[in-house]
Amino acid sequence: MAQLIRKEDALEYHEKGRPGKIEVVPTKDTKTQRDLALAYSPGVAEPCMEIHANPEDVYRYTAKGNLVAVISNGTAVLGLGDIGPLASKPVMEGKGLLFKIYADIDVFDIELNVRDIDDFVKVVKALEPTFGGINLEDIKAPECFEIETRLKKELSIPIMHDDQHGTAIISGAALLNAIDIVKKKLEDVKIVISGAGASAISCCKIYLALGARVENMYMFDSKGLITKSRTDLDEHKQQFAHDCADMSLADAMKDADVFIGLSKGNIVSQDMVKAMAARPIVFALANPNPEITYDDALAARPDVVMATGRSDYPNQVNNVLGFPYIFRGALDVRAGSINEEMKLAAVKALAALAKEPVPDIVNVAYNNTTLVYGPTYIIPKPMDPRLLVRVSTAVARAAMDSGVAKKPITDWDAYESELYRRLGSDDNLLKYIINKAKQDPKRVVFAEAENIKILKAAQIAKDEGIAIPILLGNKELIQSMIAENGLHLEGVEIIDPKSDETEEKRNAYGELFFEKRKRRGYNLYEARKAMRHKTYYGCMMVNGGEADAVVSGLTRKYPDTIRPALEIIGMESGANRVAGMYIMLSKKGPLFFADTTLNFNPTEDELIDITMLTARAVNNFNIKPRIAMLSYSNFGSNLAPEATLVRNATARIKEANPDMIIDGEMQPGVAFNKELLKENYPFSDLVNESPNVLIFPNLSAGNIAYHLLQEVGGAEAVGPILLGLRKPVYVLQLGSSVRQIVNIIALSVVEAQVKG
Repeated sequence: MAQLIRKEDALEYHEKGRPGKIEVVPTKDTKTQRDLALAYSPGVAEPCMEIHANPEDVYRYTAKGNLVAVISNGTAVLGLGDIGPLASKPVMEGKGLLFKIYADIDVFDIELNVRDIDDFVKVVKALEPTFGGINLEDIKAPECFEIETRLKKELSIPIMHDDQHGTAIISGAALLNAIDIVKKKLEDVKIVISGAGASAISCCKIYLALGARVENMYMFDSKGLITKSRTDLDEHKQQFAHDCADMSLADAMKDADVFIGLSKGNIVSQDMVKAMAARPIVFALANPNPEITYDDALAARPDVVMATGRSDYPNQVNNVLGFPYIFRGALDVRAGSINEEMKLAAVKALAALAKEPVPDIVNVAYNNTTLVYGPTYIIPKPMDPRLLVRVSTAVARAAMDSGVAKKPITDWDAYESELYRRLGSDDNLLKYIINKAKQDPKRVVFAEAENIKILKAAQIAKDEGIAIPILLGNKELIQSMIAENGLHLEGVEIIDPKSDETEEKRNAYGELFFEKRKRRGYNLYEARKAMRHKTYYGCMMVNGGEADAVVSGLTRKYPDTIRPALEIIGMESGANRVAGMYIMLSKKGPLFFADTTLNFNPTEDELIDITMLTARAVNNFNIKPRIAMLSYSNFGSNLAPEATLVRNATARIKEANPDMIIDGEMQPGVAFNKELLKENYPFSDLVNESPNVLIFPNLSAGNIAYHLLQEVGGAEAVGPILLGLRKPVYVLQLGSSVRQIVNIIALSVVEAQVKG
């Protein structure tokens, strides 16, 4: 499904908070006068003198080795054309963001108000001392060829023009696998290329390096087939000129094995595809509109192996599969350049990865359980976490083998471990949850739909296919808010529990509620009256199967939302109580905190229940729980009742669940300090791997801890998640942002999937 992005959403995304998408963050302590003296004067003189004596030490004492410049003059911005350097800045910031999130590479984006080749080269050359590598971006042909060629000759750091080589590398990997799938040989196939710009020229050079033959290539530019009789060809096109009569694109495609489109949309007809050879390969890579659509090509030839540049169809040729990892590998061995051997290594690593079994996290991300090497899966997906390790390692090895590496890697296992750590996992869980929700969207009732944040979150959930919203509240008010704020919630059900329209349903709910609570303080009148409250009404909808989850609490006190859930929905089978858990998305990965919201001073039995509920919830996220039972003491160092309670609960859990990774009682500082554990408590279950589940001895400790980590530690809190209820009810934090509400919606859907 194509992503629905509205203009106002895109502008708000870039403008809100701190404008733009990137910032500079200090990596050293700067809190004291001594810190500042070390960071600047006089301490900074020492690394300066070391670098002056040995220039290679710049990689020891500065950020140069992990810093890439994304440089453009905005003359050929993808899909936008020559919009100039200033207007290209959001794109370059975006490229920097991709470098960071996919490969942990820091970036300064640099937009040059320069069109002359000599001036461009002069400016970039002057920047060499600052950067470990340079990514040239969105520079028009033919200038981009000369700019890159000259810079590679005159500088001694990795340089790549991604528009040329990115598509070439990714499509090269796709072509290798497509040729394999259709059981042909690259040196024998006839290839027709529509387009003769920087990307097309580079693609064809990669194909030649992989085994294709230039005499089998038929390249077309805007003036037609590139032939030797033409007098308007530059040196780059001349390499692909044919010694034959001019012909049309349709004529060239007769009996062609491969079509590569790098030109413009809708120039290839179904008849042209039908005229191709058996088992044809069509890469229609023009964006956003391919030369022929995926559906039309498949309808014309069911045996076609098809790729596009779009994410809503199989086999997306996406440059993000290449550039972050190519630069990562080049930087890590301090390569003096990015050469052909390194590019080909990336091609082959990508092709090989597509042939391996696909991890569950990738299947979930793309709402697909059938991703397997074949016609609809010839290249890896951008969210495959293996890319960083496989491609970066292949590039680093190639740099060493080809003699351009200045810092060879000697321990490849350690290097791969370092790459996995660079991936981080602070937002991977959130991606998993959202993508899992999209697999099977559920009906989510919003009990506070008369709130603009709720309406915005409901629209995102609807647009993204996360959930099917049901809005509770005054229908006229909600509709007017939707109109006034330019929202798009057409077709979403709106229910007013107080209106005459719902009287019959309200009374029926009231009678059902009365049957549940008639011996617990409610008479029939009170039960019916309760159904006028939106949270009660929403819980009754979920209880009766007319909805799958309810989200409330943005403007209400926590107990006012919990109470209806407990009274109407009740606890799940086998649960003795309800507990509250937060997911803390930290730089070290997700941490699960419990109990943070409900149980004030749990008894030993209650602490066991809380722990088991939390462990089960974590398992539902496909994460193996590693549990630390927290206290102010370590393994019997204090015999006070509070510490003894935690110690005894831990022992009972371990006895009943010998395979569970759990230990305590222990202090948080000990739980996360591997060296301290190894030295003093080598018997601990957590000695080799840090905990991801923290069970607190009481509500005060848990609540304070999650707030501190959120506000001071910079972690993102997702929750609270109510554990132990029969069906999903989610209570929003007071003042939750739209993003936080969307996260809660996704969580509610995933829980509904599990409990459904």
